[in-house]
Order: sequence, then C-alpha cells, then structure tokens
Amino acid sequence: MSAHKRIENRRWNTSYRGPILLHAANGCTRDEYADALNWMIDADVLGCVVCPKLDDLPRGGIVGRARIVDVIPPGTQSPFNRPPGIDMRWHMPEQYGFVLEDVEPLPFRECKGALGLFEAPEGL
Repeated sequence: MSAHKRIENRRWNTSYRGPILLHAANGCTRDEYADALNWMIDADVLGCVVCPKLDDLPRGGIVGRARIVDVIPPGTQSPFNRPPGIDMRWHMPEQYGFVLEDVEPLPFRECKGALGLFEAPEGL
C-alpha cells in the first residue's frame, strides 16, 4: 500500500467486483521476499518508499481494504487497453491484474487466510 500498488497479480481470473479486505499471508521465505524486492526494483515502482525488513512485516492477517474495479487480462501491453490512472508497471503481463481503488491500510487483525477470494470471518 505504501508504494501505491493498485494492481494485484494473480494466475486466476475473477468476475467479482466490489470491496475486499487485503490479507498478508503468514508464509514468506527470505528468498521469496528478496525476489519480490528485486522485482519491484527492476520494475522501478518503489520510488522513495523504504521497504521494511521481512521480520517487521505484519503477516497472517488483514492489513487493509480496497475495491476490485476491473481485471486486466494476461498479455495486455497496448497503451489503448490500459485503465486510466493505473500504473501498469505493477502488472505482470503473464498474469491477471486485479485493478484496485480506494486502497487504505487498516490496523492489523490476525486472520487465517485461504486460496482465492474468501469470506472474512464474522467481525472483520
């Protein structure tokens, strides 16, 4: 959220449009974290954002909320297909890009995750 990421990349598509909670997975190895940082550096999307250390990241719970407003299909590279105001550097062209709006952080709330979109437990 700090680097203004508004595209969430996934290998699967969704027809869902609407509000979602943003979940930080519990698992992340040092190699996965390093790969993600290297990808962001190569894509030049960090600007002046300083990334926290892996051990300082909240994991295994809800960290924010947003709305899915569109999905960019794999292979979309043409400037004529780009959603206005969306930084396409965040899109991994071989994946579906869920376009997010109204992204905002929330206080961390522990919550077990699941694959895909899932219903949040009562009270979240």
